[in-house]
Amino acid sequence: MNSLKQYEVLQWASLFLEEHQREAGVAQILLQHYLGKDRAQFYADMQEKVPEALVERFERDIKEHARTGVPVQHLIGEEIFFDRSFKVTRDVLIPRPETEELVQHVIKNVPKEAPVTIVDVGTGSGIIGITLALELPHATVYATDISPEALAIAKRNATEHGAAVSFLQGNFLQPLLDAGVKVDVLVSNPPYIARKEAASLSDTVKNFDPELALFADEEGLAAYKVITKQARAILRPGGSIAYEIGHEQAGEVTTIIKKEFPSSHVSTVKDINGKDRILAAALS
Repeated sequence: MNSLKQYEVLQWASLFLEEHQREAGVAQILLQHYLGKDRAQFYADMQEKVPEALVERFERDIKEHARTGVPVQHLIGEEIFFDRSFKVTRDVLIPRPETEELVQHVIKNVPKEAPVTIVDVGTGSGIIGITLALELPHATVYATDISPEALAIAKRNATEHGAAVSFLQGNFLQPLLDAGVKVDVLVSNPPYIARKEAASLSDTVKNFDPELALFADEEGLAAYKVITKQARAILRPGGSIAYEIGHEQAGEVTTIIKKEFPSSHVSTVKDINGKDRILAAALS
């Protein structure tokens, strides 16, 4: 594959991935990244020659992705979330488009004038807490995670984007309980996949995303139960909860919230695909 034009390299990779039952779009993401071009420049330069050393590296990574399912985000070390680039590794969950919808929901519903304190529970790469801190500069933002490796990535991302987020290590809300911190908004994309569903996941997910961020006991509901119980001592009157949920979990998670906050108003928000994805609770 030496001395090939850009379109020839892209065409080979796309066909190769399709033949191996992988998404052809990975080829463009990877090649565009290695060439260091934006989308417009990438398409404008289709007739340009690709350096041989880059072709060799690109071919190696395409074959590795096809063979093992290693996510393209791990190959390039980043993912775009809310039009910002975030570093990702095998220590953190790769950001999903559905989580952008969760963040959009919080931004839309947070009061814009009065001071507000937000906690992102199980922050992983920090995408939720960092994005909220940048989009809501009047907010005080905390973020927790039990994994020190994940927090290291989150702190690096926060520094990269100049986001003021206080990161705390511990199990869900326990660090805030220990510090006596009160918040107005609790937002979380916790692990919510039942362990029995592991076999149905793609190898790109189950072999590379951290198990700690994917699976929860009690049919995927354990994290919601712990966080919601802890939240009783954390949330201020009139506060709110915004959870990302599995598309069949709305009823169960509503029951969990109502048990701890009987007078709360709980609503379900569908994602762009029409599936239940966000559970929002307004506390009285």
